[in-house]
Amino acid sequence: MRYAVLGGGKRIRPLLACAAGEVANAPLDRVLNAGAAVEIIHAYSLVHDDLPCMDDDVLRRGKPTCHVEFDEATALLVGDALQSLAFQVLTELKLADDPAVQVEMAKILAVASGSRGMAGGQAIDLAAVGTQLTVPELEFMHIHKTGAIIRAAAQLGVRCGEPLSAADCGKIDHFAKCIGLAFQVVDDVLDAESNTATLGKTAGKDAQSDKPTYVSAIGVQRSKEFARELRDDAIGALCGFGDRAHRLAELADFIVMREF
Repeated sequence: MRYAVLGGGKRIRPLLACAAGEVANAPLDRVLNAGAAVEIIHAYSLVHDDLPCMDDDVLRRGKPTCHVEFDEATALLVGDALQSLAFQVLTELKLADDPAVQVEMAKILAVASGSRGMAGGQAIDLAAVGTQLTVPELEFMHIHKTGAIIRAAAQLGVRCGEPLSAADCGKIDHFAKCIGLAFQVVDDVLDAESNTATLGKTAGKDAQSDKPTYVSAIGVQRSKEFARELRDDAIGALCGFGDRAHRLAELADFIVMREF
């Protein structure tokens, strides 16, 4: 479990939780724990995603994947245990003044992780191998597979702080939806253009596996333009928050410009 969680990574999701928490003046200790829960869910998903029955990958974050370093049974149990640990972190510590809000936080992460979120999106991804999806179909898949957890990170960060209006929560959610899609578009471009040493995982795996991607659907150049359009849309959603949203804007830039 330590091997899977502590071995590097961009930590986009906990960073997003912290940045969203700043909008609601959330105490740092609370939002760090909420961000840790989301990152643990993400780590579990990577362990399972790399298994032979899924993407069958041998490299993650620049080192052997969990099932290669240990074995498949251990990797399966690691993912199971990490998923449980995430909800333990989210429920055993005080993350909100109102217990009902903390229960809502657990529900947000549960929905984002399950059949209506990440797991459902992964099922769509596996079923789409060897096919060519349209851009709306790709968006639907990635709103679930990648975007649901990213949106959950932002919503959990906000709920660690002072209550926001439904309209302001909606702005944060729209921001997270846009950067979640942008994150996936950039990932598709990097998989096509970058190398294994830079990525820390096997480059070119999408094309080798005949997976539908934004690059295969609209090409590299248009994908880069689309990522920037999503970034602009995300930044636009932050209007009215002022300096409290400074970190969110920086994250949007980092996600879109990290290797372009």
